[in-house]
Amino acid sequence: QVQLVESGGGLVQAGGSLTLSCVASGTIFRVVAMSWYRQVPGKERELVASINAGGGRDYGDSVRGRFTISRINGGNTMSLQMKTLLPEDTAVYYCNARAYVGPSEWGDYWGQGAQVTVSS
Repeated sequence: QVQLVESGGGLVQAGGSLTLSCVASGTIFRVVAMSWYRQVPGKERELVASINAGGGRDYGDSVRGRFTISRINGGNTMSLQMKTLLPEDTAVYYCNARAYVGPSEWGDYWGQGAQVTVSS
């Protein structure tokens, strides 16, 4: 019903910058919030940043002040601008959307993931 496609991952040196994008498509009635999560092997998926329909933002402690989440024109495209990247930011980054696909039907939807590797 809802498809999320991430782009922009890759390899970058420590201290560098990278921007991830996520486009949501499909039968979307209303997006409640969009978020970025990340996961490394052997660890649980953790919240990186989220933005709600009103534009309110929240960040994980480890990225606050370095990463910026945005929604493009309030639509279904989201970006994550990452600056001053650290080796510990290396992970697979997942786009998440909590969205209504009907007047009363909602769900959590995930992208396929984008690898971000930060070399020291």
